[in-house]
Amino acid sequence: MRVGHTDILIIGAGLSGIGAACHLSRKCPGRDFAILEARDCIGGTWDLFRYPGVRSDSDMFTLGYAFKPWTGAKSIADGASILSYIREAAREHGIDRRIRFGHRLKRASWSSQDMQWTAEVERGATDERVQLTCNFLLVCTGYYSYAEGYTPAYPGVARFKGRFVHPQSWTEDIAAANKRVVVIGSGATAVTLVPELAKSAAHVTMLQRSPTYVVAWPDEDRIADVLRRWLPPGTACSLTRWKNVLAGMYFYRICKRDPERARRMILDGLRAELGPEYDISTHFTPRYNPWDQRLCLAPNGDFFHSIRQGRTSVVTDEIETFTETGIKLRSGRELGADLVVSATGLNLEILGGAELEIDGRRADPATTVSYKGVLYSDIPNLASVFGYTNASWTLKAELISGYVCRLLNHMQRHGYAQCTPRNEDATLERLPPVDLSSGYFQRAMDKLPRQGSRKPWRIYQNYIRDLIALRWAPLEDGVLELRAQPAPRNAELSAAVGQPVASARRA
Repeated sequence: MRVGHTDILIIGAGLSGIGAACHLSRKCPGRDFAILEARDCIGGTWDLFRYPGVRSDSDMFTLGYAFKPWTGAKSIADGASILSYIREAAREHGIDRRIRFGHRLKRASWSSQDMQWTAEVERGATDERVQLTCNFLLVCTGYYSYAEGYTPAYPGVARFKGRFVHPQSWTEDIAAANKRVVVIGSGATAVTLVPELAKSAAHVTMLQRSPTYVVAWPDEDRIADVLRRWLPPGTACSLTRWKNVLAGMYFYRICKRDPERARRMILDGLRAELGPEYDISTHFTPRYNPWDQRLCLAPNGDFFHSIRQGRTSVVTDEIETFTETGIKLRSGRELGADLVVSATGLNLEILGGAELEIDGRRADPATTVSYKGVLYSDIPNLASVFGYTNASWTLKAELISGYVCRLLNHMQRHGYAQCTPRNEDATLERLPPVDLSSGYFQRAMDKLPRQGSRKPWRIYQNYIRDLIALRWAPLEDGVLELRAQPAPRNAELSAAVGQPVASARRA
């Protein structure tokens, strides 16, 4: 059953989708668009994750939208504050009225004859199948599955008598008060959970197979506070944003060009937090270089404070098996537990799990090459938002949204109905899309689009390079194929007999 047509269809009403919709409403006035959201509320990640202490690892001056200055006291904000910010942006721009909740995209089929997508959607509690058509598809579903997080196949877990949970599935009835808690994992989620659970638990043990780099950082930005006292909010926020962008780029450059220096800087900070007697070498010195995986942030050093208080222990070992009362390690040690939290990462998912077809043939994103980190080779009129892995997600998401608006306006001005990146360079080397050794990326590498060995197919983790490429570089570069809508058959016949021809329909 067909239920309508729109110029642009946005998939996802999280941080990226709401941001993209706000950009469209501001920069493409008059263009019709709608948002499909599989869940029943705005917020995406920031509504889905309910585990204690959930927060961002990025500062809000870069994670927030450039068009909506962050005015909160804390630069490193909690999940509830971020969710409120996203929903406020949606209300202010009238985006909340354009969202179709309970609509999950299952398949999108492109017709070259009609130059439009047909979206097959399940909606409502009954999963009723309906179809919508659109000229352009903008996918803002993030990169992981909302259905469930990644949990390894732990030996013996079925006989464990306590509570076992993945943070992505956290519910309000899970209690840590006065309990022995083991958090498995050493990534951002574990480093967030541990100090929060330790406030009420009898004891919390973070069990890790190998260490991660953890950095203490203040949750308030003093420079931003000074700027906000003397400058208008927008100006203060913009200056702070650029300060943080440049500082992040500088440290990332050190990590890649002089990893030993970066390692020393991080480990010196750890020694200052935990004292000279703590075994930094075993528990906080990874086998990889800084930024081969994402760094973990401890706001105000809360994670280290919990360790110093004796409320938290870090154990570096491997699991042999679960027992009825806890976890037996390969070293022979046994950890008693009433609650085990498997903070072991995410399951990556491309395009929200939707299938793609081009003229009746299945299109696999994994066989494509990413064009400027926005479009996919040989897939028409589809853009996907994928943020930075070495900086705030929103920095890249907003550049992509701005580029899409610029592209759509260019197509409308010149009568184009289709845009498709075409790779005709036989010497282009296909490379992994991200330079991270993190498990969740490595497990899904065969599902991800590739990047090329040179531009415009290269994905740069560099805000300034992307700013130039997406905001100012020419749109018609000889790689992006732009086509006008074919004239209707009756117009062709009219032209053949010398009658006036109506102008081609624009996207």
